Amino acid sequence: MVAVLHARAFQDNYIWLIRGATPAKVAVVDPGDAKPVLAYLRVTGFTPAAILCTHHHADHVGGVEAILDRYTIPVYGPANERIPRVTQPVREGDRVTLAELGLHFDVFDIPGHTAGHIAYYGGGMLFCGDTLFSAGCGRLFEGTPEQMHDSLSKLAALPDDTQVYCGHEYTVANLRFALAADSDNNDARAYLAQAEKQRAADQPTLPSSIGRERRVNPFLRADQPALRAAAERFSGRRLESPVAVFAALRRWKDGFQG
Repeated sequence: MVAVLHARAFQDNYIWLIRGATPAKVAVVDPGDAKPVLAYLRVTGFTPAAILCTHHHADHVGGVEAILDRYTIPVYGPANERIPRVTQPVREGDRVTLAELGLHFDVFDIPGHTAGHIAYYGGGMLFCGDTLFSAGCGRLFEGTPEQMHDSLSKLAALPDDTQVYCGHEYTVANLRFALAADSDNNDARAYLAQAEKQRAADQPTLPSSIGRERRVNPFLRADQPALRAAAERFSGRRLESPVAVFAALRRWKDGFQG
């Protein structure tokens, strides 16, 4: 039985720990800080089988070296980014096989947030770092709107029941923006009420699902008339394509105070 556990880091990061066929083994996804991971392993008695990195930002890879000081395990990461201690560089079309866990993941290239960002998809689970958030998406630090729109479209094409494990707890803030841009979205309104209750109880809002994200996430719905109209009001001009709508929504979200 596969289980996905989490350790918290910094203000709002999630480090995911995937437990598979071997109960005492876990794969560690995006360990930005080694301390909560090592504490979790110490308390549970688990040992890591591998590290999976989605992109090079320090809050996702900063703990890799300290974990490798304790354990000799493979480190998978994007082939198009320079991450110290990666032993298995991977790109779209590659498959990561974690035999000890009885799991494998297909790798997707999803540039936009960073130039070489990747995602891992397998067993009905998606580990997407800072590209797709619940009800949102990552900032465009290194990529273009076209790249991010294409990356999100790729992820949105996955099955509805795909469980989405992203890198940060941003759901409530993202939903407030989603409703500013799409005020008649009752799915987003209900999800916000649920997410606010979860956060008040200090519970994670994740995982989400691809099906839910297609209903509530404005960045996956740039082809919808309501989002286009809202983006045009924000921009003060006509927007000719879903990519242009996406770019306007992303600029709006960058400065949104809600």
